[in-house]
Amino acid sequence: MKKLYIDTLGCQMNKSDTERIIGMLTHFGYEQTSDEQNADLYIVNTCAIRQLSVDKAYSRLGNWGKIKRIKKKEENKNIKIAICGCVSNLEKESLLKKFPYLDLVFGTRNIFELPKLLEKIEENRICALDDMPISENDYNIIRDKSVNAWLPIMEGCNNFCSYCVVPYTRGRERSRSIEAIVKEAKNIIAQGFREITLLGQNVDSYGKNLENTPSFAQLLKTLDELDGDFRIRFTSSYPTDITDEVIEVIKNSKHICECFHIPMQSGNDRVLKAMNRRYNVEQYRQIVKKIRENIKNVTITSDFIAGFPGETFEEFEDTIKAIDELQLDYSNTAAYSPRPITKAGKMVDLFLSDEEKKKRLAILNDKVKEASLKSNEKYIGSILEILIDGVKDGVYQGRTRNNKVVHIEDNKEYGIGQFVNIKIDRVTTWCMFGKSV
Repeated sequence: MKKLYIDTLGCQMNKSDTERIIGMLTHFGYEQTSDEQNADLYIVNTCAIRQLSVDKAYSRLGNWGKIKRIKKKEENKNIKIAICGCVSNLEKESLLKKFPYLDLVFGTRNIFELPKLLEKIEENRICALDDMPISENDYNIIRDKSVNAWLPIMEGCNNFCSYCVVPYTRGRERSRSIEAIVKEAKNIIAQGFREITLLGQNVDSYGKNLENTPSFAQLLKTLDELDGDFRIRFTSSYPTDITDEVIEVIKNSKHICECFHIPMQSGNDRVLKAMNRRYNVEQYRQIVKKIRENIKNVTITSDFIAGFPGETFEEFEDTIKAIDELQLDYSNTAAYSPRPITKAGKMVDLFLSDEEKKKRLAILNDKVKEASLKSNEKYIGSILEILIDGVKDGVYQGRTRNNKVVHIEDNKEYGIGQFVNIKIDRVTTWCMFGKSV
């Protein structure tokens, strides 16, 4: 069999796409290898959210180009190099000019064309970026061996936040049918996975482009009715798209975890408007309040950008205050990274210095650490259900339903994928510790 070496950068959706690529190519004479020096096909699955991710992808291509030249000269080996993911959709044909050793550029919506494209690049270099419907081909999906499986339910975004390239790289929102999602979920459960994470740039928009417009709440309820001992998670949610029906379904569910990831991005109304976010601080506050009032032990996590163009330090301080006031359990953070194709990326006169952005990011990270510790401290003395997902140096670890990491400090042996009730004895910033009861 031919050897495939694939490197994945970016979000869970990219990881899920990679699983599909690997599984599909097993039908066409390829097997995955971890030996970067001895592959027949190299693929980098890219992220374009920040320039650092783009630079990493280009570095991979440069390394593989050197390997290709050496193998061609010394062994007369015809190596092929491909790039996919969000950078492909953003940079398009220019990538073939920038990297003369690159054979194939294909987009996020062309994954299931890959076998045909690989045949075509035996003759010519190709850029394939067609806007195709989501494919439901019955190829294998080679998932990472773990307790969790990614399950994409939709892709794309219609929101056009001023800093974000996703609508340009993943396209407009497109949902899979409930039937296709349920079929894949049943396969995941049958394969022994204990957790299913539903993926989408905005999962709460699920179904809007489908006939009869099934809602995200309907999908959750349908999946919750499946047989088996498993959990369901989902990410990400757009604040104002979270409906009362979704909250009610989760409140009364058996399998759906009590955890919402709701990017806020800023705690200041003027900055939110400049970001083209369709809510203000008060609306976000009411959503968080409603979720906490209805769902016990719920974890609410968020995303924040430090140093958005034109953000004053006083406006940045509103973000710090919001984390405290909303009692957010954890937040992903990033310094603003300009993406030229976006509206914010053209606000050059308003850009903050790298030094100032780093300063604010450090302050933001300190606040996130503080919030995470406070969140964990609430559970000291509690008994929580843990799903065991690993062991290191004889210490087992797992996650609670609300996505807290727990290390088990006893001498018992557990199985990966086992559910165990643990009493929490102590906590640190990022994890909790306890013993089985």
